Amino acid sequence: MECYHCGKTILYGRSHTHHRGVAGGRWKKRAQKTARIFKPNLQKVVILKGGDEAKVRLCMKCLKRIKNDIEEGKRPFLTLGNPPIKLQDKKTKRHPEFISGSEDAETCLRQAG
Repeated sequence: MECYHCGKTILYGRSHTHHRGVAGGRWKKRAQKTARIFKPNLQKVVILKGGDEAKVRLCMKCLKRIKNDIEEGKRPFLTLGNPPIKLQDKKTKRHPEFISGSEDAETCLRQAG
């Protein structure tokens, strides 16, 4: 279980509970530390690799990077076979009344500024 692009995998760490407000001072009821596993948020996606489709696991950080690259018009580092992400133009998402090439957009900008 690791990310196909960045290699993100399971991490081991420790967690502990807090005993706030316990009588007897700081060290009487000390919080116990237990071992735990931190798992990456991996998603199964289909990518195009050499003209063929391949099923791989990508972490959400890499998927967000692909989504943002597509929205900004950049070439993403991987090509998704069937993008599970809804893509919207950021300009129309923020200001639906601003449509490129329309005269109303210029008047709205003058009124706002």
